[in-house]
Amino acid sequence: MEKFILPHEGIVKKEDRRRLNGHRSAIVWFTGLPGSGKSTLAYSLEEKLFRRGMRTYVMDGDNVRAGLNKDLGFSAEDRQENIRRIGEVARLFVEAGMLVMTAFVSPYRKDRESVRNLVGKGEFIEVYVKCPAGVCEQRDVKGHYKMARQGIIRNFTGVDDPYEEPEHPEMVVETARMTVEESVESIIRFLEERNVIV
Repeated sequence: MEKFILPHEGIVKKEDRRRLNGHRSAIVWFTGLPGSGKSTLAYSLEEKLFRRGMRTYVMDGDNVRAGLNKDLGFSAEDRQENIRRIGEVARLFVEAGMLVMTAFVSPYRKDRESVRNLVGKGEFIEVYVKCPAGVCEQRDVKGHYKMARQGIIRNFTGVDDPYEEPEHPEMVVETARMTVEESVESIIRFLEERNVIV
């Protein structure tokens, strides 16, 4: 069936959209244990960039699983498909000339690398939101760790499912040591240094 699919090339290109927006497009991919602060950082970064007049959007784990990926569970296969779909949507945002922040545990390196390979060089910025498991569990904002310990939730990353730390992320943000403001400012500086934003 794939041999009958012929993607149509539009007249307006990614570079045209970037010129109109006044900034490059990229995926800022937040990964880390549940409770490490991924969503908080993604939304805080978006707010700062939006106030600077940039075209932005956040894709968040729970929001995506409530719609696009509501048919998926948490097996290794479903997690892989979850990230594959998210990666394809994020790639479309990059083509649209936007900065998309994604906040997903995305526990497996190979799945994160598969998203990196969907876009061009410098268009995938992996931010490892590093936080000790004990601190994440103490935060337990959604009560998931507690439910995982009780056996109510199965295949929960950090309890009975592994998390594979990034080996070469573009950035590491340690949320047990840095405030949200400090973390976001460090990411903005990085994006400026890489000429993603001005």
